[in-house]
Amino acid sequence: MTGHSILVVDDDTDFTGLVSEALHDAGYTVYTVHSGQDALRQVYENRPGLVVLDIDLNDEHMDGVMVCKRIREVSEIPIMMLTQQEENEDIIAGLNAGADDYLLKSSFHIGVLLAHVRAVLRRAEGEPEYDKTGVVYSDGFLTFNMDERRVTREGEPVRLSPTEFNLLAALVENAPRVVSYRELLEGVWGFEYSNDIDYLRVYIWHLRRKLEIDPKDPQYIANVPGFGYRFEKQV
Repeated sequence: MTGHSILVVDDDTDFTGLVSEALHDAGYTVYTVHSGQDALRQVYENRPGLVVLDIDLNDEHMDGVMVCKRIREVSEIPIMMLTQQEENEDIIAGLNAGADDYLLKSSFHIGVLLAHVRAVLRRAEGEPEYDKTGVVYSDGFLTFNMDERRVTREGEPVRLSPTEFNLLAALVENAPRVVSYRELLEGVWGFEYSNDIDYLRVYIWHLRRKLEIDPKDPQYIANVPGFGYRFEKQV
């Protein structure tokens, strides 16, 4: 998948050079900037198909999380966050800001970056998308409606990203069956993610924080160690 333009935002010039060269060699048009203001300007002027953004951007005016939030105010451009930190809280900060994906710089590999780029762009174009219809669940506390693409918690709408919604949909539609890690990863994100179990765990944790009364003692999304997850209907 080539022909897309990608904006790389990082204050590490050596790293941006490495990423830019790899993306260019893969057929993408690449823009690189090193500050939040320049990133916002490029988004406005060039309308890239994807933003690769360092969450730890060393910018006195705005860090990567703030840049992500500012972009989300005006655009649904896919955003992939890069982070040095492996702690879930740092990754969740990026996802809460509106990021679509993340990669750890501590275990960075060009091949993995390119695979994620292809998958994010493919999802942005509408595939794969969970397309089951007629799936409805309600127990008085949590309500899920596939056709309306709507989730409520105690009657209040829950804002889910398309990825989060598709992950929940896969669990609800298959309940009470346990859905394997691989089936969830390939069905929601694509085959490039089939072995990224830690990646799935982060998203499950993030989803629990939005849906569960107590995310540390989940009632809806149960883990079956070594295999996958199951949606527990409370009716």
